[in-house]
Amino acid sequence: MIASMTGFARAAGTTGPVQWAWEVRSVNGRGLDVRLRVPNGYDAVGEVARIALQKTLSRGQCQLSLNLTRPESKARVRIDEALLARLAEAVARVPVPEGIAPATMDGLLSIRGVIESEDEAATDPDALARDLAEGVVRLVADLVEARRAEGRQLEEIVAAQVARMAALTQDAESCPARRPEAIRARLAASVAGLLEPGGLDPERLHQEAVMMAAKADVREELDRLSAHLASVSELLAACGAIGRRLDFLAQELGREANTLCAKANDVALSRIGLDLKAVVEQFREQVQNVE
Repeated sequence: MIASMTGFARAAGTTGPVQWAWEVRSVNGRGLDVRLRVPNGYDAVGEVARIALQKTLSRGQCQLSLNLTRPESKARVRIDEALLARLAEAVARVPVPEGIAPATMDGLLSIRGVIESEDEAATDPDALARDLAEGVVRLVADLVEARRAEGRQLEEIVAAQVARMAALTQDAESCPARRPEAIRARLAASVAGLLEPGGLDPERLHQEAVMMAAKADVREELDRLSAHLASVSELLAACGAIGRRLDFLAQELGREANTLCAKANDVALSRIGLDLKAVVEQFREQVQNVE
């Protein structure tokens, strides 16, 4: 089974009052590039997510982000009455020098520890870190499945293209223009033109005939086309990241199809070669998406 480089995954949850969501999008890429966007203070957990993707994927450009939503904080105020009473008693026992105002309630309340503010929506940082880490595991698994799901569809398209290329190669193999009598007829017509008055001398004529015969033979191109298509089929049956090798074979198939068209000295064979070139180009576009 092949995998696509295109996919999307989202893992979300709630920890205490905090709502969080991981999102990752992946598209085609020559290598693996994971770009990270997380809120301030969450760089460490973001790196954990990046490393998880790097260990799992082989190719693709990935945009990874973490979004956090916190409710409006409502502070609860608590006065340490016992501490306030002790402070008041202590102040009352101390004589106030002339010119100094006695302590007031607001002054006592401003002393550290008398008033404590508690956030009703406080979050347990350890619990949030744990939930975010579990979310990364789900995120990576979902992305892998999304890329495999698209890979299954892509594999059907590529397999059909391979079958079409194999059929066209067979059509070229059995094309009437490749029969010996057809090649001899074309060579005879070309040689007859060279034998007109002012034509070539016999030795040069022999050289030209040999060159024409060599150009008319597309046996080597057809053999290489068949070999490349067999290699493609073997790769599709294998597991792992095969995108780069498929891309290389697509280039080789295109080269052989071009040579076939260049050598074809017949309308029927040229038409087969042009059809083959079109399918090879479609195949090459599709394998750009394979991991």
